[in-house]
Amino acid sequence: MKYNNEKKKGGSFKRGGKKGSNERDPFFEEEPKKRRKVSYDDDDIESVDSDAEENGFTGGDEDGRRVDGEVEDEDEFADETAGEKRKRLAEEMLNRRREAMRREREEADNDDDDDEDDDETIKKSLMQKQQEDSGRIRRLIASRVQEPLSTDGFSVIVKHRRSVVSVALSDDDSRGFSASKDGTIMHWDVSSGKTDKYIWPSDEILKSHGMKLREPRNKNHSRESLALAVSSDGRYLATGGVDRHVHIWDVRTREHVQAFPGHRNTVSCLCFRYGTSELYSGSFDRTVKVWNVEDKAFITENHGHQGEILAIDALRKERALTVGRDRTMLYHKVPESSRMIYRAPASSLESCCFISDNEYLSGSDNGTVALWGMLKKKPVFVFKNAHQDIPDGITTNGILENGDHEPVNNNCSANSWVNAVATSRGSDLAASGAGNGFVRLWAVETNAIRPLYELPLTGFVNSLAFAKSGKFLIAGVGQETRFGRWGCLKSAQNGVAIHPLRLA
Repeated sequence: MKYNNEKKKGGSFKRGGKKGSNERDPFFEEEPKKRRKVSYDDDDIESVDSDAEENGFTGGDEDGRRVDGEVEDEDEFADETAGEKRKRLAEEMLNRRREAMRREREEADNDDDDDEDDDETIKKSLMQKQQEDSGRIRRLIASRVQEPLSTDGFSVIVKHRRSVVSVALSDDDSRGFSASKDGTIMHWDVSSGKTDKYIWPSDEILKSHGMKLREPRNKNHSRESLALAVSSDGRYLATGGVDRHVHIWDVRTREHVQAFPGHRNTVSCLCFRYGTSELYSGSFDRTVKVWNVEDKAFITENHGHQGEILAIDALRKERALTVGRDRTMLYHKVPESSRMIYRAPASSLESCCFISDNEYLSGSDNGTVALWGMLKKKPVFVFKNAHQDIPDGITTNGILENGDHEPVNNNCSANSWVNAVATSRGSDLAASGAGNGFVRLWAVETNAIRPLYELPLTGFVNSLAFAKSGKFLIAGVGQETRFGRWGCLKSAQNGVAIHPLRLA
């Protein structure tokens, strides 16, 4: 009995020991040692700054202040609001302009130092630039274009193996982009012609970026590109083709970043809304889809065409202009999901572009170039046979200004199809191209278009792009048309051609 009491008193199980053992664990028996307090004198503390100074690295000037500009800027502008930031940037821009004008006066040996005149000049130039960019006033470039010399002409700066179907220029006119039927996507420098090729990633990477692979896939045609567009900030490049996806590329790294599925047929045309990351895509499935490239998201879908969509264009507003094989041109009001329908009188429309928010230009398959206005369902001006081609006595379809038909032969050569029309943004200068051997320049006037000059170029002109300055014109040319092999010009060279424009 005594033994049992002692066992209960000692405990049958000790923490850290074996069950039933009477041995005590020395770990729990020993009293914890108190930490020894150590006092440091001021002389014993070594400064990190002193070590850095010994090694020659100093974080301040002679007064001991920091000279790290980035940190100072972050600290200085950390608490500013969006309005204060805009004001600060505007003041910096104005100061740079004043300094530039002051230097110009010094170079011209002009001793006049009138800041008020400088401010007034800057104010007028900024107001004019804002109105030109917004499309409120039109830049008059067409009247300044001089007649090309015999030495002037198109020169091929980028070569492709197959027909080039789409070209685009960056907003600063320094870089260009082109896509061809062989699936090649090129990025090139306008001045030097140096090219860089976009490399398609593997199927696994494409799938991780959102692409839905279809089996069995036709390897020979899965990369065929038919459309291309670049964002106004120069960050993103969009391509589309027979794989029914819209592909997004990072221009800085030339890497594939996203694939947008959703179209049920070939993606035929692309364009960015100017100043934003919104992308509009048109397809043979007769729909227009809107994407946000920055957020990698689908926004909305617009309908209306009864045939395949062939071309699309957009400006700053949430509006898109499309043409299709149903002989109609639609003006899409994207937020409202509504549209205005314009009907071509006697031919199928092949191309279109905005001149301004209220005026459009179109090209037809009978060589006709037409000017349209928002308030009229028919063209306000029609220029017949702008790209006429008469092989073996066969005439092209005729059209009257009032939209009536002419009883002529309907056998139209593919050489007269106006596959591309383009304008210099915010100006009165336009161009059109077909396969009849030249690109035509136009001057856009009030309710009319006037032909300027013909620029010789052999091959099917499938795409055109003006420099924002109006100093040169880019053409994507090839031996075949954009969407098929309706014609073939063996003498043509597949590539990107550039033509300089001399302005007075």
